[in-house]
Amino acid sequence: MAAMVNVNGRIFDEHEAVVSVFDHGFLYGEGVYETLRTYDGRLFLYDRHMRRLRNSARMIELVIPFTDEELARHVSDTIGATKLDGKEAYVRVLVTRGVGELSYDLKATPKPSWVIIVKPLIEPPSEIYERGCKVVLVDVVRNHPKAVNPMIKSNNLMNQALAAQQAFQRGAFDGVMRNDRGELTECATSNLFIVRNETVLTPQVECGLLPGITRELLFELGGNAGIEVREQVLRDDDLFDADEAFLTSTTREVVPIVAVNEQAIGNGKPGVVTWKLLKAFRDLARAN
Repeated sequence: MAAMVNVNGRIFDEHEAVVSVFDHGFLYGEGVYETLRTYDGRLFLYDRHMRRLRNSARMIELVIPFTDEELARHVSDTIGATKLDGKEAYVRVLVTRGVGELSYDLKATPKPSWVIIVKPLIEPPSEIYERGCKVVLVDVVRNHPKAVNPMIKSNNLMNQALAAQQAFQRGAFDGVMRNDRGELTECATSNLFIVRNETVLTPQVECGLLPGITRELLFELGGNAGIEVREQVLRDDDLFDADEAFLTSTTREVVPIVAVNEQAIGNGKPGVVTWKLLKAFRDLARAN
């Protein structure tokens, strides 16, 4: 893996980095995280990721123990210690409640813990963008917002892990999740979009999903390119009947979807609108 890990300000080789078994991030999954990447060695959309990290922390009453500027320095130091061999960096920032007694009481963990993991970014193969991918509808229901709100980018990823594992077992690139009303929400590891009559549609945040940073950016890129991008309640038939479909994430950018379950989407090839948005995204990312 060739990763380096920064644990509370000390940088370790991947084999030497440890956290306490009494850390509430390990015991209870109490923590939040962000995944970032670099383009030409520069962190992309750092401010937006930090805004979401702080919002996630606020929703679980977790104190973030550094300023954005301080974290940026820690990330830079960790990237500098990592042997990237000319590749871009994958960066994962995690903040947990910290070490404390076996209790849910917030007073048990007065000092948060934080970890930065940096490793070479492994991007999807070019064939995925050229030929598209298959996704499947999974049985795992997305967390209800009144249970564990999907707006919290939480270290506790059991919901998404089960959905992704089901998709992988069926030979899919990702799994499409629904809410308790049967509405589409997002994929296990990415946000979902469809294209119908050259209009780009994505599930509403109110359906219960985590609004991705790339998802947010596509609304802006679409507007600049004269492509309407908007939210709408979507169901299975909307996906099956779409002209095009694609998924988005920080590390995958914009990936065309050409099949759902065993049914082709559109003509079974990446669509023109998808390609336009992918190009616009890459042009912006590499210009920053």
